[in-house]
Amino acid sequence: MKNFALIGAAGYIAPRHMKAIKETGHNLVCALDPYDGIGIMDSYFPEADFFTEPERFDRHLDKLRRRGEKKIDFVSICSPNYLHDAHIRMALRNDADAICEKPLVLNPWNLDALQEIEAETGRKIYTILQLRLHPAIQELRARVSEGISRGKVYDVDLQYITSRGRWYFISWKGNLQKSGGVATNIGVHFFDMLGWIFGAFKGVELTVNQPAKAGGKLWFDHARVNWFLSVDDRDLPPEAMAQGKRTFRRISIEGSELEFSEGFTDLHTHSYRHILEGNGFGLADSRKSIEIVSQIRKISL
Repeated sequence: MKNFALIGAAGYIAPRHMKAIKETGHNLVCALDPYDGIGIMDSYFPEADFFTEPERFDRHLDKLRRRGEKKIDFVSICSPNYLHDAHIRMALRNDADAICEKPLVLNPWNLDALQEIEAETGRKIYTILQLRLHPAIQELRARVSEGISRGKVYDVDLQYITSRGRWYFISWKGNLQKSGGVATNIGVHFFDMLGWIFGAFKGVELTVNQPAKAGGKLWFDHARVNWFLSVDDRDLPPEAMAQGKRTFRRISIEGSELEFSEGFTDLHTHSYRHILEGNGFGLADSRKSIEIVSQIRKISL
């Protein structure tokens, strides 16, 4: 049984990490969040120690490491994007591997520094790229591989609208310096998926760049991608609005729609199994999507 710590326990994505730790048969020893309303922990690890101050949490990790009893093996990181780098460093400094939500960091040069720290500490940094584990995405990659081997370049359309209320722009997610902007915050996992399937990133063009939405064109070795991302519910198509849906995702390849609306529930658990088996996605796997979103932030319209 491995011992886990969790940073960002009150966040939206944290329960998926708690569930993954539980379902893989391991133990959450301690958790950190400045917000203390996290009754969700009672459903998974009610005995876990809880901290609201990072200094005391860091001290606790250090004490566990020195005593050897309940030493932390993995630190799961669900904190705001701009804090990932610091929290990864905290994990490795305490002789633990890190499992960090995407984006792993906001800029490619942050990856270079973390690579040095990995080498210095001998610990590993993993990230959650769960779309690579989705059966429909894996099947798509296998299906287009023959065309890619012949040099075919595919035409791809990506639309993802996930409605957010006014709170979004008051929170860290609406702050470009903290989240990286809408293309980073809700698009990075789609950009990773596209790069994983269609090869090297060639370039990006923006036609829309607003706080609530972004869109344009992406080029990979084997794909030309029209993309649009939004957190504005006014961008939902009429059929989604008629059904009362607040999220809409569509990916089409050569005019054929990819159906992947189901199968998301257990992907974090699959990701944890993947990591615990020694097959997790690391710094190198993250680089392409981080380069894409970093380049998008440099473009002004």
